Amino acid sequence: MSAALTLAEDASLAGRNGFRVAARAELLADVRRPEGLAELFGYPMLQRSPVLVLGEGSNVLLAADVPGVVVCYAALGLKILQDDGESCLLRAEAGERWDDLVRWSLGRGLVGLENLSLIPGTVGAAPIQNIGAYGTEVCEFVATIEAWDRETRSLQRLSRDECGFAYRDSLFKREPERRIVTAVELRLPRRRELRTDYPGVRDELAAMGVETPRAPHVAEAICRLRTRKLPNPALIGNVGSFFKNPVVAAAAAHSLRDAHPALPVYPAGDEAQRKLSAAWLIEQCGWKGHRDGDAGVSAQHALVLVNHGQASGEELLGLARRVAASVRERFGVTLEPEARIVGARFEAAA
Repeated sequence: MSAALTLAEDASLAGRNGFRVAARAELLADVRRPEGLAELFGYPMLQRSPVLVLGEGSNVLLAADVPGVVVCYAALGLKILQDDGESCLLRAEAGERWDDLVRWSLGRGLVGLENLSLIPGTVGAAPIQNIGAYGTEVCEFVATIEAWDRETRSLQRLSRDECGFAYRDSLFKREPERRIVTAVELRLPRRRELRTDYPGVRDELAAMGVETPRAPHVAEAICRLRTRKLPNPALIGNVGSFFKNPVVAAAAAHSLRDAHPALPVYPAGDEAQRKLSAAWLIEQCGWKGHRDGDAGVSAQHALVLVNHGQASGEELLGLARRVAASVRERFGVTLEPEARIVGARFEAAA
């Protein structure tokens, strides 16, 4: 071990995942600099070992203890690489908190990330999930992702196109054990039309008394909306939205809308498809506020599973499966988890 790497065997992960479920890592590696990854995977026994990269654990459900090595990458740093007056290229090390980056960029007069305010997790996790909220996705601003490649045992730089971004998806998510994101480089403009047409945003700005909003106003509106609608992970274990909004054929969406006029339907970036509100579907099945022991569905937002205290990952997964099964039975729509499930496969209960 060195200043760049600390190892611990049979380590608790209870304080390193948003659900706060009890789980243990066979080997936990806290890495503080890129050379720590070279040192870690220089050990012959770890070169082919299973790997789970864990940031703040804000988008993961640990359904069992974790074999192999759990890597927590904690390198810090924010800086501007280029500034042409119209836009800036900035670099954020993967261990930085995402919301700190958002606030840092806004404080320097840069726009684009305001709709992604208050999303929990680290910068390194953002491209893996291609985080998105209120009509914006991080992939819109990605210039380059730097990652440690286990196959080549070297740092690799990937352009946005090489990252294979899609809705809540990326190359990193599809090949989770190959690359470890070490830094993200974003191109942010100084002027850009603000996105305030997502439901609730304009109303929140009006409630704030803002008639001509700037990016910091939009960020504040988003923070207020998220704080009001979503349970605080500091107070109750959760990882935010557990399910993706399902994307279905446009004809199927129109048919469902005819049968259920209140169903929210959104564009999906393809004229042949539409995105449905998973929260609405779940709530119509009666799950909002439901509780089985300490495993529950939030009373604030039906899309959020919560741990009221001592729920296990297995119990939370069982609840999620029953929720998905009820939506499929009633609406014929398949829900997929947005959170990464470790130690089990997700299949809706029969």
